Amino acid sequence: MEAEPPLYPVAGAAGAQGDEDQLGVPDGPEAPLDELVGAYPNYNEEEEERRYYRRKRLGVLKNVLAASAGGMLTYGVYLGLLQMQLILHYDETYREVKYGNMGLPDIDSKMLMGINVTPIVALLYTPVLIRFFGTKWMMFLAVGIYALFVSTNYWERYYTLVPSAVVLGMAIVPLWASMGNYITRMAQKYYEYSHYKEQDEQGPRQRPPRGSHAPYLLVFQAIFYGFFHLSFACAQLPMIYFLNHYLYDLNHTLYNVQNCGTNSQGILIGFNKTVLRTLPRSRNLIVVESVLMAVAFLAMLLVLGLCGAAYRPTEEIDLRSVGWGNIFQLPFKHVRDFRLRHLVPFFIYSGFEVLFACTGLALGYGVCSVGLEHLAYLLVAYSLGASASSALGLLGLWLPRPVPLVAGAGLHLLLTLSLFFWAPVPRVLQHIWILYAAAVLWGVGSALNKTGLSTLLGILYEDKERQDFIFTIYHWWQAMAIFTVYLGSSLPMKAKLTVLLVTLVAAAASYLWMEQKLRRGVVPRQPRIPRPQHKVRGYRYLEEDNSDESDAEGERGGGRGDCAEEEAPLAGPGPSPKPAGLCRRPCPYEQALGGDGPEEQ
Repeated sequence: MEAEPPLYPVAGAAGAQGDEDQLGVPDGPEAPLDELVGAYPNYNEEEEERRYYRRKRLGVLKNVLAASAGGMLTYGVYLGLLQMQLILHYDETYREVKYGNMGLPDIDSKMLMGINVTPIVALLYTPVLIRFFGTKWMMFLAVGIYALFVSTNYWERYYTLVPSAVVLGMAIVPLWASMGNYITRMAQKYYEYSHYKEQDEQGPRQRPPRGSHAPYLLVFQAIFYGFFHLSFACAQLPMIYFLNHYLYDLNHTLYNVQNCGTNSQGILIGFNKTVLRTLPRSRNLIVVESVLMAVAFLAMLLVLGLCGAAYRPTEEIDLRSVGWGNIFQLPFKHVRDFRLRHLVPFFIYSGFEVLFACTGLALGYGVCSVGLEHLAYLLVAYSLGASASSALGLLGLWLPRPVPLVAGAGLHLLLTLSLFFWAPVPRVLQHIWILYAAAVLWGVGSALNKTGLSTLLGILYEDKERQDFIFTIYHWWQAMAIFTVYLGSSLPMKAKLTVLLVTLVAAAASYLWMEQKLRRGVVPRQPRIPRPQHKVRGYRYLEEDNSDESDAEGERGGGRGDCAEEEAPLAGPGPSPKPAGLCRRPCPYEQALGGDGPEEQ
């Protein structure tokens, strides 16, 4: 019986065939290259490609969920800490016993001023910061600034709270502008990874058809705002599990309150100066702030570790190639577009309605009539209603585009008119179910408003891969509206409701006028963003695609990067003419990406 041959040949052992194996193929230096590095015999290229793009799509979903969860935790920690801090500092006994004559009310007013006033100048630096750091790193930096604000509350002094509040105000618009741009970009990438076969047939330079990524954008924005509105519920956890145990009941805090709702003026006129039955121990406060700090740090890790880059390195446009001056001017030039001008009233109303839910409805109608102990539960009702109703944004998959946005505006219009004629009686709990119903319905309108606006911007400017300028303008106007609410906090409730009502009607009318213009075929005027002037031969500058370029600019440009306009030598006598445009051979890195190199002599 013959012995079985070894599974692998022994190194250095020569068989009966010398340098050939049993199949007659040389196994030494003369072996064919295909036998050594050839493809696996059972390799299925189509199946592997399908699996590759499935992993890419799962990566995009992971990015969307991580960014949404990071934004929810960040905003929830910020709101929860600010709410707890303002309640503690409002109590007269707490201020005198804990801090003496340090002047906490004055510090709080300057802190709120820093948070609300600083975003006024955000339009000047937000696009520059996003272009300099990149979308993902701008998100990470802004979340880190929110965490810095949380950390300063370990030592509450003027030189810690006020500077951190000013820095936080500077990060508000960049954070939410980069978030909006990131979610929109993820929808574009998901479309690319879902329809990779169509792109292979059309060519790598061909833009997808208009409206192609809109369904994915609707889904991703619904996911993002579903998480975002949960931040209002997360912010109430310190109140529910910690601070509510130290509060007086409504008979003490509302003893001198005479008017609520539409008859009230300012914020809680006549509210008792002492709201704490017993003072919380410093050790307990440190534990709560440490938990909030840990959650803020977790949000930073989510953005850093789980959020992938929005753009490839070769898609990033460097500041030196586009120009600092151009980036600085472009947000102002985008206002030439009539679509953005018509949406400005809706941007302003978007800021008004969120602040009204947190201050006007929750304080002027809620706390004023049923006490401070119900504040957290009212805001939880608003949060859960808004989060669950974010899924209503998916109605845009089947209904005309204006329906969700106008439906949210109509719901807020009915609620505002109802609140205009309602003045709840202080210290009476029989009408508390009306407050919860109003909070939930206001959350439904807020969800339709936020989801509809962000989706609308992504659809209107879908021909641009980069929408940081657009979302910067949106969130800047929103910050301006919040600043206006801060200035008018002492106005009567009827004046606030009137401003809210007028802004809402103007926003809805302006938006419907814009849709009418688009149906008539009016062409919007978009600023032409300069093409990058690459002066460096590094890999970062080898991509010819301009991600700032719109469809119209691409058609005017005629595909300069495809080397397709290389002209033949002119016929006729004379010396051989110099070619009009010579294209160099793509380097290996460009060949791996499937792109062509820049034209040069």
